[in-house]
Amino acid sequence: MSETEAEASVIGIIELFHKYTGRDDMIDKPGLLKMLQDNFPNFLAACDKKGTDYLANVFEKKDKNRDKKIDFSEFLSLLGDIATDYHKQSHGAPACSEGDQ
Repeated sequence: MSETEAEASVIGIIELFHKYTGRDDMIDKPGLLKMLQDNFPNFLAACDKKGTDYLANVFEKKDKNRDKKIDFSEFLSLLGDIATDYHKQSHGAPACSEGDQ
C-alpha cells in the first residue's frame, strides 16, 4: 500500500528533524537556526522586513525544558507556529503576522 499525502507529509517532517539532529536525536541551537534558514527563508525574510528578528530568541522560546536542545515535540511546536502563520496568510493576513511566536 502506498503512503497517503498526509502520511508522506508526516514522514517528511520526521526526515527534516533528523537532518538537523545530533546523535542524541535532538537539535542544538546552531542546527535549529540552520534548519530555519535552509527551509524557511521566505518566512524569515518577511519577519526581517517587518523588523522582527525571529531567529533572535526562537530557540529559547521553544526549548521548554531548558536543556539547550530541541527535542521532537519542541520541534513540532515550532513548525506549528510557522504553519499557523502560513495558514493566516492563506486567509489574507500578512506574512509573519506574529513573528515572535
